[in-house]
Amino acid sequence: MTSLPQTTVGDEPTSRMLEWFAQRHELLVDNIARAVRGRPDVVGLAVACLCAEGHLLIEDVPGVGKTSLARALAASIDGTWHRIQFTPDLLPSDVTGVTVYHQGRDAFEFRPGPVFANIVVGDEINRASPRTQSALLEVMDERRVTVDGQPHPVPRPFMVIATQNPVDMDGTYRLPEAQLDRFLMRTSLGYPDHAAEIEILESQRRGPVIEQLGAVVTVEDVAHMVAVAAVVHVSPAIQDYIVRLAAALRSSTELTLAVSPRATLGLMRAARAMALADARPFVTPEDVKDLAVAVLAHRLMLRSEAELAGRRVEEVVEDVLRAVEVPRELGVG
Repeated sequence: MTSLPQTTVGDEPTSRMLEWFAQRHELLVDNIARAVRGRPDVVGLAVACLCAEGHLLIEDVPGVGKTSLARALAASIDGTWHRIQFTPDLLPSDVTGVTVYHQGRDAFEFRPGPVFANIVVGDEINRASPRTQSALLEVMDERRVTVDGQPHPVPRPFMVIATQNPVDMDGTYRLPEAQLDRFLMRTSLGYPDHAAEIEILESQRRGPVIEQLGAVVTVEDVAHMVAVAAVVHVSPAIQDYIVRLAAALRSSTELTLAVSPRATLGLMRAARAMALADARPFVTPEDVKDLAVAVLAHRLMLRSEAELAGRRVEEVVEDVLRAVEVPRELGVG
């Protein structure tokens, strides 16, 4: 495979970069799809989230493949990855690490926790207490952990893939709004259709597929994919469209909490990665519309009246997408 030329701020992806990205993207999608059958849309979202160097929240009922998706993505990259099983007795230091006294050296030293990896899989994150969940706030936003006043950067690229059960299930805690806002996307798998479930049964003949997956890209490849996605062209018209979507949500009478500037930045980053997945060096309104629910819905909070009326945050986003005018002149020439 060809090597990737260096990118700098202000560059736009060349045809060589697009070809290089497409090769790695296809490898990742195909490898993950071996373990996650029948949901190419969700696999595509997960890879786009990785290329945007964002964090992914997978919410669904037990047994539908949340952890399999997280592990398949982690196993596809030849980097470091750690799994954290979140439980009610998990402590913040069990996640971030702790400073201990080393008697032989007569000094204190920091022992990193499992959050120090390229990919961190947080399984059933909402079974831990809010105090432990908050241990991820700094590292998800700033890519570093501060312990006893000393900052410790985590490896780059860095991604948290968390799974959670629906909040109305026993033994779960609601994730704080500040933490939800740090997840670039939220998605779900749902129950497989008939054909996909047959594929799942057939694929287990030689044992769990997830145990057979190997790395198909290096961590350096992922870092380059992130760099290429960062220079995809976003026209002023698309930026204006994203901001108008956010403004419409902020003015909605159905919401008590709308989207922050972090959300609009995240939507733009994700749209850039989605454009590259389609071999385009520029973002279109369709990229934004395809990602809006996954990127924005989990950051919203409904008013009690809207909840009683049976409204869902996803429906509010979809209504706004229909109401806000789509730009016609993209300025990509």
